[in-house]
Amino acid sequence: IEVFYIWQGGMSFHGGLIGFTLAVLYHAQKKQKSFLQYMDILSLSVPIGLFFGRIANFINGELYGRATEVKWAVIFPHAGMIARHPSQLYEAFLEGLFSFFILYLAYKKPFFRLSYGRVTGLFLLLYSMSRIIIECFREPDSHIGYLSDIFTMGQILSLPMLILGFYLVFYNGKYSKQKN
Repeated sequence: IEVFYIWQGGMSFHGGLIGFTLAVLYHAQKKQKSFLQYMDILSLSVPIGLFFGRIANFINGELYGRATEVKWAVIFPHAGMIARHPSQLYEAFLEGLFSFFILYLAYKKPFFRLSYGRVTGLFLLLYSMSRIIIECFREPDSHIGYLSDIFTMGQILSLPMLILGFYLVFYNGKYSKQKN
């Protein structure tokens, strides 16, 4: 039941994505429309929300990076007097601006318009790869830490997204728009 205690924190993008996907699935079924068509359209806007969310994380001093000596390191008030990677800004760039730019360009290409789900798949690929990379600079959640002394929870949760994204982009021919 504690999973529903959102006022105690612990909300992650991965959980939000599951809830969002279930809501879109419900809406698509109710309207008798293509679930993947809805997801493609909505996937184009998600990076914008991620960008502003990560900027807010930076301003609030949340989800900061690991200790570092790079010149652009930041000291976050709630993280002690240790210079850290501004991993929120890295995420804002990769998950937000970069992903939006790539999705926008891809959406104009016939390959991504040929079948529903390819834009969604590309978003999942971009997000999961960005998150796996950024986790190398981000401080793991204190209550979780590292799993297997190597991987963070964010990296592990991103692996299914990576696989699903790859499938939707490259093997998703049965949902062709020409059949609808």
